Amino acid sequence: MSWDSYIDNLIAQTKDASGTAHSDKACIIGLDGGAPWTTAGHAFALKLQGSEGANIAKCFKSKDFTAFQAGGVFAEGIKYQYLREEEGKLVLAKKKEHGAITIQASKTAIVIAHTTEGCQQGNSNKGVAVIAEYLESLGM
Repeated sequence: MSWDSYIDNLIAQTKDASGTAHSDKACIIGLDGGAPWTTAGHAFALKLQGSEGANIAKCFKSKDFTAFQAGGVFAEGIKYQYLREEEGKLVLAKKKEHGAITIQASKTAIVIAHTTEGCQQGNSNKGVAVIAEYLESLGM
């Protein structure tokens, strides 16, 4: 089973009434350690660098987001300003002129999407939630 198809599905879920996708990149990583489930070879892959995946997974696993509050959320080498966390499962961050990041955890995975600058993060939140909740319904 290829996890990369979930990237296409997530991005499709972020489309508005006019058909504009609000997310341009996405990935799925494991909750234990942050290992990638999707490949960097996908055309719309969010390519986490170095320890970014592990750092994100560590915060979600412990449900302690103080590292994000203090130092921001890093994705693709860009530091996004932490906005808020909800229920220990969802984190929102943004960076002016770079867009926003939506991160949501299921039981065993973390779904991450990037919102294009000028687009609505709420649409990306919806796409991420659809995938995370689907994985959760499978017990993952």
